[in-house]
Amino acid sequence: MANIQLKDNKLVHLLELKNLPKSHIENIILTADKLINNGKLSKSKELDDMSVANLFFEPSTRTRNTFEIAAKRSSAQVINVDIQNSATKKNESLLDTMHTLEAMQIDMFVIRHSGDDIAKFIAENTKSVAIINAGGGTEEHPTQGLLDCLTIYQHKPNFANLTITIVGDIKNSRVAHSGIYALSVLGVKNIRLVSPVSLSYTAQNCVNYSNIDEALKNADVVMTLRLQKERMLEAHIPDETEYFQQFGITIERMALAKKDAILMHPGPINRGVELSSEVADGTQAVILQQVTNGIAVRMAVMQILAKNLNND
Repeated sequence: MANIQLKDNKLVHLLELKNLPKSHIENIILTADKLINNGKLSKSKELDDMSVANLFFEPSTRTRNTFEIAAKRSSAQVINVDIQNSATKKNESLLDTMHTLEAMQIDMFVIRHSGDDIAKFIAENTKSVAIINAGGGTEEHPTQGLLDCLTIYQHKPNFANLTITIVGDIKNSRVAHSGIYALSVLGVKNIRLVSPVSLSYTAQNCVNYSNIDEALKNADVVMTLRLQKERMLEAHIPDETEYFQQFGITIERMALAKKDAILMHPGPINRGVELSSEVADGTQAVILQQVTNGIAVRMAVMQILAKNLNND
């Protein structure tokens, strides 16, 4: 099946990472890295006279805000579509709404939806709009996966030699699924997954651990995931205290990783659940750097898509 993200090997949509070639993943990471100078994000005119519509069918204030900031720093006009009161709530079909926005000369749709492959479905049924998946179904959150890869690259650019430990609700995490694929493509050979048994996930090139201390030994990167309270019941965890005792990252546990290991979290953090405050605020944490990198990655994706859109 043709990869609709690419046209003449140019990126025209960002829908998923699992079918994105290594060269495109690397290009986004390197483009984003150049947009940051001494921790400061640059501004550009790359999206001047272009418009970006944020269509969030499920809430995610942090992701929507960073997409909006990224678009504005690239000089785009931004429209936040009021989904709660939109025509899709009045029995107008999703595609009718998309075609109406397309007729308004919107250049990019940033789409977040709980359903699988909705962004791909819209890309297949629109003609002149670049589509960016801002999180879909249970499998894809491509810009989060990319910003995590960028953060790791800034500290440890040789992916082939890394040991990366991912901790938490891996089964239901878009962040983990997208990240695992991208990291594997970039050459990481040692990815360790540790979670409650009922929240575990089997992936190629990954090894599952039941003991978090074993999984953390000599790790270069420790990536923790947010645990939603409703998932605790599924995992047969009676309360947050017990989860923290079994899977929380403390100073003592972080010391099992390499001395120069970095600690990551997609945010927002549940302190005392996934991480102790001492670790979250410690010198090894790069959590706020991930936030900045999220804007840079989204700027890079939009600018790459805009260039290819204009060259069609």
